[in-house]
Amino acid sequence: MRKDKTRVLLVDDQNVVRDGVITMLSFQPDMEVVGEAQNGVEALEIARRAKPDVILLDMQMPVLSGLSTIPKIKAFLPDTRILVLTSFSENDLVYQAIKAGALGYLLKDATRTQLVQAIRDVAEGKASIHPSVAMKVIQEIDDAEDGNKMIETLTQREFETLKLIARGFSNQEIALTLYVHERTIAKYVSNILKKLHVSNRTQAALYAVRNGLATAILS
Repeated sequence: MRKDKTRVLLVDDQNVVRDGVITMLSFQPDMEVVGEAQNGVEALEIARRAKPDVILLDMQMPVLSGLSTIPKIKAFLPDTRILVLTSFSENDLVYQAIKAGALGYLLKDATRTQLVQAIRDVAEGKASIHPSVAMKVIQEIDDAEDGNKMIETLTQREFETLKLIARGFSNQEIALTLYVHERTIAKYVSNILKKLHVSNRTQAALYAVRNGLATAILS
């Protein structure tokens, strides 16, 4: 059976960026662009209608910024994955975007291969952070001492799951690795987020790296 294409909504106020990305994705047989917007307000309107799987979202836009758009989209499309694609790598902006619900953060100097892979990763529920900003964001995570105390509250299975999340595994891949049902992994992930006081798996992955459970975050 043919796998459905990943439906992508592109949000950027620069025409040349939108045109370039649309052309790039047109060569990907597993992706289709279902809409484009030049600000957050347009993005909300199109997202309600198109219900994309992944939204490529710029941060700095007129009318409604990307950072303000993220929680609004997640409020009515909680299963839609958001991949930030921007020129800005300031620590606080990256962290706030992830905290708001973005699953990935990529800079516009990324290669075509990196962008396409990042879209595939977030579509599968994997975290995807540009390597040049990952370590910056880690510094925004709680200090290692407090982090270790919270990590100690995890069960062995939750601990193993967290390490695999930090390596970029999806729930399905974790389930196959640990030989358990995917629903069980979903429960582990939910418990991990609660115990570590983070809001999504990207934050959990960064948290794991910050506390020495993994040596690198996804690129």
